[in-house]
Amino acid sequence: MHCQPDHKHQVYIWLKNEQSCLICDEATDSRDCVCNVCETELPWLREHCEVCALPLPMDGLICGQCLKQPPAFKHVITPWTYSFPVDSLISRFKHQARWPFGQLLARLLGHHVQHRFDNTGLARPDCLLPVPMARQRLRERGYNQAVMLARWLSEHLGIVVEEHLLLRPHETVAQQALDAKTRKRNLLSAFALAPDARVQGRHFALVDDVLTTGATAHSLARLLINAGARQVDVYCLARTPKPGT
Repeated sequence: MHCQPDHKHQVYIWLKNEQSCLICDEATDSRDCVCNVCETELPWLREHCEVCALPLPMDGLICGQCLKQPPAFKHVITPWTYSFPVDSLISRFKHQARWPFGQLLARLLGHHVQHRFDNTGLARPDCLLPVPMARQRLRERGYNQAVMLARWLSEHLGIVVEEHLLLRPHETVAQQALDAKTRKRNLLSAFALAPDARVQGRHFALVDDVLTTGATAHSLARLLINAGARQVDVYCLARTPKPGT
């Protein structure tokens, strides 16, 4: 699409010249353009499921759904719950093309993932895979926010992005309005691999903005695992507190 590729220079210059917090508009010296107070008060995800990152009362547990029906992905890595102000920042980035908000969140996500690499033994993937968007929806929106997030994460983490390995050849109903069971049915055969995709033995990380039920991530991870992938993780900006909400 004309308005999606290579806008990083415009966004980068805007961020470098704006010395105020993108959340509260107060002055800040942070290169991330978020002041210490606002960064501290973001809805950081604390205790959560070790697999799908669902918020839980205690840490080190696996939720009932993951125990009953283990997903095809191994870990979900996300810094926040989907609540204010992160939900507002994501919405403005995703639906209003406010790309500086997306770059701010992607940079903080990059810090979070790098911390997990350095301090928890999280394995680095071979490449990042943005969740694909169907052609009709891409034409309507003009850009895929997951692709933009993956590009920014790639710059921060030094991990290559393969934007065209995953395909979404079939149009599906928008996931936001569907419950968990309907989401799974909606995604049957929705995704495919590119004809020249190299999958065998590789470790992938799917990149998306929000994980709700995990149906999309599971469908993509299952496709990759069935094609011979060694491991699939998920990197996203936020996790909803309850599936289907």
